[in-house]
Amino acid sequence: MTATEIRPLEGTPETLNMLSGLLVETVAGGGSVSFMHPLSPEAAHAFWQQALGVAARGERVVLGAWVTSDSRAGEMLVGTVTLHLDCPPNQPHRAEIAKMMTLPAWRGRGVASALMREAEALAVSHGRTLLVLDTASDGGAARLYERLGFTLAGEIPDYALKPHGGLTGTLIYYRRIGAGRTEGAAG
Repeated sequence: MTATEIRPLEGTPETLNMLSGLLVETVAGGGSVSFMHPLSPEAAHAFWQQALGVAARGERVVLGAWVTSDSRAGEMLVGTVTLHLDCPPNQPHRAEIAKMMTLPAWRGRGVASALMREAEALAVSHGRTLLVLDTASDGGAARLYERLGFTLAGEIPDYALKPHGGLTGTLIYYRRIGAGRTEGAAG
């Protein structure tokens, strides 16, 4: 039997190693998460060390999806998402979703949906009423975000390089949450 737990991550050496491996594997598999292939484990480690430092200051929350099973000793990190809370002074009502990643072997099992539901709940608990995110036009997670109630605002062509080269556009999504969800509001 396998249980999945979603919780904020801390910068322990074990967690940093698992996050780094997840990022390297995501980029190698073509995931458009701001890095190019090949991504060195050292560069991935440095990124997560910095990101978790920012999280420790309360400017973001990095969530992890942990799996514990009877057949495996200990826990394994199978997914992550980041909730950016540090927005400009004229945008205290919004938060941004970033770095959604799930290990390939764990995709299609509800890990990303669970991470997104927890990120939304945390955003609401921080008084946010709007979530925004972007995903690659080619091979991104658009279907996931649409299933979760996000609304497509538009597409920017040739926005970024794919991890293995070539340009891809980005799709911009939003979702009204918490007190921002009013009768007739989009999202």
